[in-house]
Amino acid sequence: MSHEIIFGIHALTAFMERYPERVIEAFALKGRQDDRLLPLLNQMQKMGVAVQFAPRKTLDDKADSSQHQGIVARVKPVPPLNEAGLTKLIETTTNPLFLVLDGVTDPHNLGACLRNADAAGVTAVIVPKDKSASLNPTVRKVACGAAENMPLVAVTNLARSLREMQKLGVWIVGTAGEAEQMIYDCKMQGPLAIVMGAEDKGMRRLTRETCDELIKLPMMGSVSSLNVSVAAGVCLFEAVRQRQA
Repeated sequence: MSHEIIFGIHALTAFMERYPERVIEAFALKGRQDDRLLPLLNQMQKMGVAVQFAPRKTLDDKADSSQHQGIVARVKPVPPLNEAGLTKLIETTTNPLFLVLDGVTDPHNLGACLRNADAAGVTAVIVPKDKSASLNPTVRKVACGAAENMPLVAVTNLARSLREMQKLGVWIVGTAGEAEQMIYDCKMQGPLAIVMGAEDKGMRRLTRETCDELIKLPMMGSVSSLNVSVAAGVCLFEAVRQRQA
């Protein structure tokens, strides 16, 4: 793809901070120049980005959404990292923390997980190339700028990549409803990867078998599971709590 669409104030502000040279052009809602949007428009114009003012329908059509907050841009996409990039992250990061999403296909969930990962100081989010949501305008909008700051690693074979991570000293913890150990009994201080399964099926068999340890969240009510982004947030911040202790 030669270009992609990004919309939303948070997503575009973060993209401009990281990759201003990749912004091709922008479209702003005609008549809207409030305190939230104006700093972004000023930044774009200072960086030489062509900004066109257009009616709402034009922005709705370009974003394929009405949730663009009055700003849409066409940008050159930033390719995700690959296996070599993941190895370099492990080797150059002190006490790395990874979030692994095995088959999370809903873009809203991927966006929310990226936002959680950024808030928790995660080193990178890892997904399989196939059977996974990819970075798209919806993911970026939901992530509120985290998609531009959080490294995303797309790997060809997730189980193989997890085994390579283990060889480099990363402890792999998978979340599964059938696990016997609660999350609060798991030690999360060292180099760590937390694996979350798909929204409906959980982790795939090979992924589950590759994990060093399986944990579960204590479910006290009538529902049997949490949304994957909520569960990821709980797990990540338990790791943060332990690592800061």
